[in-house]
Amino acid sequence: MTVTPDETRNVSSQYRAMRDTVDRMRDTLPGKFEITKEGIVHDMMSPGGPHEVTAAHISRRLEKAMPDELLAHTGTPDVEHEPGGILRHPDVIVIAWADLNVEPSIDPRTLVAAIEVVSRSNPENDWVGKTRDYALLGIPVYAIFDPRSGTGAVLTDIHATPDGPRYATRKDFVYGEDVTIAQWTISTADLPRYQ
Repeated sequence: MTVTPDETRNVSSQYRAMRDTVDRMRDTLPGKFEITKEGIVHDMMSPGGPHEVTAAHISRRLEKAMPDELLAHTGTPDVEHEPGGILRHPDVIVIAWADLNVEPSIDPRTLVAAIEVVSRSNPENDWVGKTRDYALLGIPVYAIFDPRSGTGAVLTDIHATPDGPRYATRKDFVYGEDVTIAQWTISTADLPRYQ
């Protein structure tokens, strides 16, 4: 579901109104709420099963490869860029411990990478919306794992286009292959698939 913002209102006040709405809905409705350039995105199904197991495997595998000052984090808080009107919640973020110790949300410019496990109920959000938004936010590496097909992609090299920043390089992979996220290579073997 997407709620389109009123084009005539100030972006900052419009964003603040959407942010307040998201905060209220999180306490009463299931699922995940995010804010994009198009408005509020509601993934109505809370992630579970293969989605959560995949995120946990990716986090653990990355942390075994990364230096101790970095973390492959699967929890809260959100990644937010209020001036740009974007609030996202990646499934896994690669970030320095010091940059995680902030409130209420994380500055996207501190992320080394954002990783998404494609939602069964709203795959376009991960493949299209977040691909656009993470480039806009300046997140240098965006990795997508898709349990529907057992495939994924790593997007890098943000460059300017007439439509705004976009990832220039896409490296596709199939579950079972090794994949490099930023500078760390992990296995994708034995990741679960949606039934």
